[in-house]
Amino acid sequence: MNRTIASLLIVLLIQAGIIAAVYWTEQDSGQQAVAQALAPFAMESIDQVQIVDEYDNETILKKAGDHWILPTLANLPANPGMVQKLLQGISAQNNWPIAQSTVARQRFQVADYHFQRSLTLSSAGEQLGTIYLGTSPGFRKVHARNSAQQAIYSISFNTFDAPAVRGAWLEPKLLQIRAPVSITADSYSLNREGGSWLADTGRAPDERELQALLTALRTLQIDGVASSDRQRDLSEAEADLVLQIQSLAGETTLELFTLEQQHFILSSEYKLFFGLSAYDFDRLTSIDFRLISGETAIQD
Repeated sequence: MNRTIASLLIVLLIQAGIIAAVYWTEQDSGQQAVAQALAPFAMESIDQVQIVDEYDNETILKKAGDHWILPTLANLPANPGMVQKLLQGISAQNNWPIAQSTVARQRFQVADYHFQRSLTLSSAGEQLGTIYLGTSPGFRKVHARNSAQQAIYSISFNTFDAPAVRGAWLEPKLLQIRAPVSITADSYSLNREGGSWLADTGRAPDERELQALLTALRTLQIDGVASSDRQRDLSEAEADLVLQIQSLAGETTLELFTLEQQHFILSSEYKLFFGLSAYDFDRLTSIDFRLISGETAIQD
């Protein structure tokens, strides 16, 4: 019995020694790597980001002048806030590396062959480096590693803020119309003349209904791009509402659709159908044509 207990104690001491050795080794090598930044290049020099996720989804962000676009999505504009958040997240000052072993790369999912996100950064056609994002050690934290380094960091960022689905990067304000001067639907028509709005009836529209319509157009937000199957089905569907709008920027036609309890919108400026929230859909389709035409105001 005593011999068995002694044997178990020896095994326990050996295991403890192995754990301590691994921990101290990672700590020591982490201290040696402290001088290395996760992204040792100027963020302002980056003009392209290729994002790949663990499911092989892929998207590319490309800088065009002062803006970011999606070259694989008809060069549509990317959400500038999301791009800035991504670049700031990987370039922010880091604490000490938490590990750098091969085992840690696998455990934290920042290995070349096992990651949650791969961010390949380029400048003027030359690749600057690749950053791997992996598991989360805590709230708004993610493990990250530069492919050219051993060191693994914990940075202030969320993996879901770097989606590899291209539609998720779209500028949500893409279809907003801020200064309309004429709005025509099937059941009403409005024109702005001399600083005042008049309906085709010659009457002034109800002010609250008018402001509701103008606000809906000014704050309209799209929600990604319809799938390929949806694009095909929507091209054969009949619109629930068609708005012809003349603004200071030109003439635009907006068509709103419902398909299988989901809402979509098509603009004459683009060839793609975009997703639309039920909130924005209802704001545009629930305008009372009698109020907007000024009929109720005359009756009162």
